[in-house]
Amino acid sequence: MFVNHLGLLYKLINLIALPIIILGFLAGIKPLEFRELSSPLCRIKKWNVPDSLQNKQPVLIERSPVGCCQDDISCLDNLADKKALITSLDRSLRYLQTSRAIAAYQKYPVTGITRDRVIKSLTRFRELLLKSSSAKELHQAIEKEFVYYQSVGKDQKGTVLFTAYYEPLYLASRVPTDEFRYPVYRLPPDINSWPQPHPTRLELEGDDGLQGTKGKLRGLELFWFRDRLEPYMIQIQGSARLQLTDGTDTTIGYAGNTGYNYKSIGRELANDGKLPLQGMTMPIILDYFQQHPPELNIYIPRDPSFVFFQENHGAPAQGSINVPLTAERSIATDKSLMPPGALALIRAPFPFVQANGEMEHQIVSRYVLDQDTGGAIKGAGRVDYFLGTGKIAGERAGVTVSNGQLYYLLLKP
Repeated sequence: MFVNHLGLLYKLINLIALPIIILGFLAGIKPLEFRELSSPLCRIKKWNVPDSLQNKQPVLIERSPVGCCQDDISCLDNLADKKALITSLDRSLRYLQTSRAIAAYQKYPVTGITRDRVIKSLTRFRELLLKSSSAKELHQAIEKEFVYYQSVGKDQKGTVLFTAYYEPLYLASRVPTDEFRYPVYRLPPDINSWPQPHPTRLELEGDDGLQGTKGKLRGLELFWFRDRLEPYMIQIQGSARLQLTDGTDTTIGYAGNTGYNYKSIGRELANDGKLPLQGMTMPIILDYFQQHPPELNIYIPRDPSFVFFQENHGAPAQGSINVPLTAERSIATDKSLMPPGALALIRAPFPFVQANGEMEHQIVSRYVLDQDTGGAIKGAGRVDYFLGTGKIAGERAGVTVSNGQLYYLLLKP
């Protein structure tokens, strides 16, 4: 199943397409600038595509690994969750043995990046990861044995816009009640016979979100929620973990969609003068609707897209290559351009919760696996970073929008 996850903020405000599953909240935020490091050589420039390699045809440019500058620990992945990284590696390796992977790499467009080479690269990286006693030792081994394939980004210089997504955690009911009234729906078994274009969100569920039982959605209700915004947020994120009123837990994931482009309700609020576009964040949008709940019935219907779900019975959120996503070790990219299941290094400012509860952005480098895609994650200049499940992950995803770099790690030929 193709799970389309996009950065929560960037999405709810920009007009971006939602072909396969989620979109999010923001656009007016100016991407965070990099902090000044100890030496001018450790600033943005050394991480960008070298001048001599710019404006080349491929979307991925082969180059030497970026060495660490003195006192620059931001170039190292601290490997605090080595076990999670190994788990994510193993999931990609399993995918790479499938017929889907064979088919994907038969038509992969970048010369030199083959399924066999990706498998060997992941296998060797796993060996180095297990035997390395420190992040520095691992980095030095990579410098000796690997090359980088850097994304040319959105400007041919390597600048990539990072957003983030997560798996929401909500209270829900298997049956409708006076309190739990707003459903998510199963994929209609006859959707392929529906006339084109498919009905819009407004036509399917009405302006109040409660009219689904009167039309094509009748009998397809999967779970019910108290707040109309909750099932809508699940459609944006593409999956959710549910605590049910009967005391059990379960999960739901993407099953299909109506094929409409997503229309940002954040941008609609800005267009109507309800909120300023500049500086808009997901918490600001949520706070607005908490103060003006009737307006959900104005703005949600303006988004014609609609997503269907299936119950996954506790299984974790899955990416487009059909492997479970790993918090902070999985990314989503444009799979028409980027190698599925491959090992990558991302470097950008990301938000972290401090001891005092405040959110602080820190420049970090992270080894990740490319295991997902997104309807609005298009081109070489976009990456969506999976941050996990629940409230904190959601808060972090809601303020993630920054420029950075993306590199794929391949063994030297």
